[in-house]
Amino acid sequence: MAQDDPFAPRAAPAFQLLAGLAAEDAIGPVMHIMQQAFDPLYGEAWNHSQTRSMLAMPLTHVLLLEIAPTTPDTAGEPVGFAMTRRVAEEEELLLIAVAPNWRQFGAATTLLNQVVENSRQAGVSRLHLEMRSNNPAIHLYSKFGFQSVGLRKGYYKGAGSHHYDALTLALDL
Repeated sequence: MAQDDPFAPRAAPAFQLLAGLAAEDAIGPVMHIMQQAFDPLYGEAWNHSQTRSMLAMPLTHVLLLEIAPTTPDTAGEPVGFAMTRRVAEEEELLLIAVAPNWRQFGAATTLLNQVVENSRQAGVSRLHLEMRSNNPAIHLYSKFGFQSVGLRKGYYKGAGSHHYDALTLALDL
């Protein structure tokens, strides 16, 4: 039996976004993706209790990205999510994650595009986030026009009590 070439280009899948999920419907897929997507070395992932508490808050929104089902009787496979919280005229991107096997297919771009669009439609004037200072996702945020507006020294506590700085980024809408 021939092995698939892991370096061969793969066709981009069709994604579909699910919004307006109740906390009990979102928690399973969100936690499944989060456990895959965040390396414990950096201490960025949330635990189940933190995630459930945030999802239950009225101004928290979650977008779930899944592979579009190929037939009407199949369910889509969750591959990413974005969680935001709106306060007055600002939106905070709390978490965005894509399962490692689905990176480099535009999943994070799809999610972030929708977060920006939802924020604009809601009259939000500024979208902001915090991220580990050495996180390669900075390239995605830069493409969207996010600017660095702050630094929090030692914000993330990772494995072995190692601390990592957090960058605060903002995008004026």
